[in-house]
Amino acid sequence: MAPSRWPVLTFTLQLLFIFADAESETIKASEGCTDFQSASLLRGSNLKVQFLLFPSSNPRCGQLLLVSEAIQNSSFNTSLGTKIIIHGFRALGTKPSWINGLIEALLQANQANIIAVDWVQGATAAYPTAVENVMKLGLEISTFVRRLLATGVPETSIHLIGVSLGAHVAGLVGHFYDGMLGRITGLDPAGPKFTRASQEERLDPGDALFVEAIHTDADNFGIRIPVGHIDYYVNGGKDQPGCPRFISSGYRYLICDHMRAVHFYISALEGPCPMMAFPCSSYQNFLAGGCLDCFNPFLLSCPTIGLLDNGGVDMKKLPMEVKVYLATAASPPYCVYHSLVEFSLQEITTLDINIEITFLSSNSSFRTSITIPKQQTLGKGLLMHSVPLCQIERVTLLSRPSKTWSRKKNGNPIVGQFCTAQLPVDKGEMFCLSQTLSLTGNTLLSHRLTVTCA
Repeated sequence: MAPSRWPVLTFTLQLLFIFADAESETIKASEGCTDFQSASLLRGSNLKVQFLLFPSSNPRCGQLLLVSEAIQNSSFNTSLGTKIIIHGFRALGTKPSWINGLIEALLQANQANIIAVDWVQGATAAYPTAVENVMKLGLEISTFVRRLLATGVPETSIHLIGVSLGAHVAGLVGHFYDGMLGRITGLDPAGPKFTRASQEERLDPGDALFVEAIHTDADNFGIRIPVGHIDYYVNGGKDQPGCPRFISSGYRYLICDHMRAVHFYISALEGPCPMMAFPCSSYQNFLAGGCLDCFNPFLLSCPTIGLLDNGGVDMKKLPMEVKVYLATAASPPYCVYHSLVEFSLQEITTLDINIEITFLSSNSSFRTSITIPKQQTLGKGLLMHSVPLCQIERVTLLSRPSKTWSRKKNGNPIVGQFCTAQLPVDKGEMFCLSQTLSLTGNTLLSHRLTVTCA
């Protein structure tokens, strides 16, 4: 596990002035367009809020919405759903670099009114000051939502998307509307100052008809506890693959895990493959192949990151605060498929057996290892791959004898059967190689896989 980054934040912020802000960009507003504000790095500023509408015809041109007349005279379409994006703390007082990508991904995935809440002034410099502005910002957004409702927009069509501190702002807005807004998505809701807060002060399942959260930095800037109907703990909710693990990486070391929730969400909206997750007691149990379906509590409908109703769960009344788990790749498009891999022995052994399993597709390979404990016959685990199981062409198996395995016993073959299935799965759907396999020493065994596409 990476060392905690929160204690070094104050010191590191002093160094940030020499780094280019990897999470921000400056784009000059063209004529007729309004851009995000900027704020002083040293003294911060009082809360000043802008509501910017981004039409599908020009998703990089923000239309400033000041009063109800401005809404009526804008390209706002009351027949479409409305998605309101709320950013979080801005250490350097600049526009979030991810905002344009998220807007474009939302517009690509669904026709909707996309509104970004710009509160860079008020979210900058000192984190405690930004926290103090959360309540005031929640009240301003609530007033804005009331103006939207006055145009005939139904409450259920409002979807708030809050990033970090913005997730708790979204929770407050939903609380002000008695949980009757349609949906809240929290992208790694902030942890500091909120982990021990009451439900009235932070995001919780009662804040909307459907509340979901994506956790990616639960050991530092993100919140550890579940806060929605469904809480996605991606890669266990911390230490994301591909993020730097050393403070010498500067700003990226601090914010990479935290901001990865935004990039996962954008990837899910762009849809190269489903980001499906599975309820489980822990991430370790999930990786060990202990949680293979969504029967409990979702009645076989598995939650999926994106814009599906109720996250793809086919239940009218959702259970609250269900932890679900999934793994990802280290780089875009991030999404992977999860397959159960099993090797069952014909005979019990007196020592642990380790087997390395590799899936090969036309241009990629994917590897994992499983252990068959002594006095048992079955070893299993999950193997993640970027193409569907039916596109995997071959599987290779290699036994790795334990250090205590004697030279004599090392010559004895490991005989058994290999099976696999893509999640979600039940035992009746397992694909098994017809041949009984015999693994000897460090000899690689390769077989063709012919899993039929669904």
